[in-house]
Amino acid sequence: ARYVLMSTSEHEVTPVAPTSLIDRWIVSRTQRMIASVSHHINGYRLDLASQELYEFIWNEYCGWYLELTKPVLQKGDAEAQNATRYTLLHVLETSLKVLHPIMPFITEEIWHQLGDVLGVEANTIMLQSFPEARKDNVDKEAEKQISWVKDVVSGTRNIRGEMDISYARQIPVLFANTREQDRQILSANQRLLTFLIKAESLTALETDAEVPVAATHLVGDMQVLVPMSGLIDKDAELARLEKEIDRKEKRSEEHTSELQSPDHL
Repeated sequence: ARYVLMSTSEHEVTPVAPTSLIDRWIVSRTQRMIASVSHHINGYRLDLASQELYEFIWNEYCGWYLELTKPVLQKGDAEAQNATRYTLLHVLETSLKVLHPIMPFITEEIWHQLGDVLGVEANTIMLQSFPEARKDNVDKEAEKQISWVKDVVSGTRNIRGEMDISYARQIPVLFANTREQDRQILSANQRLLTFLIKAESLTALETDAEVPVAATHLVGDMQVLVPMSGLIDKDAELARLEKEIDRKEKRSEEHTSELQSPDHL
């Protein structure tokens, strides 16, 4: 909520239909969240309703959407920025309404702050209508593309962590064994991926192209490759792997010894 207010409170935000991929995606996911929570509440499964809300707000809205908005708010044109600011506010307010029966006090407090920005004139969130899911706002194409983007970003971040590559360092990323659909999504989301991955370059390899020595992550059948040349110290990495092998072999021997001991038998 602080991020949303910081990004919107000093701007005149006007209602507009979502047009960008990220805005269409989060609006679509919001409809699915509302439908799922309503279903669980009607079935008296408040535990499942709570879990659905947590997964949506924490993982999708906060974990991904807020980060995806940063390139737009930093470098987008005025129209795109307004649309994203409105979507930020609209989805957060909708989420607060759905969350209110389960977490009433903090949702009331945050909703009043959002109301000032949205121009909502009401005394309490309690008298607002509970949101209803709109099937016409479900966008399967946007969900498919953002799912692909998330898989690629998560894979390259995992490679950074495993290979101890600084997150501040730009890296080249290659894509092998791609389908036409993969290449289309890559082309449409070059700017977004470059920002999220901190990519030096994003290249889809030809079918017969030679693949360099690289750390690999699979997204379906597609290979996401981060070439290791110049990124890691080969000798240091070999030493680290040998140390890890020794540690696991020692642990395996200890475990085998425990299983064979008379006390265990």
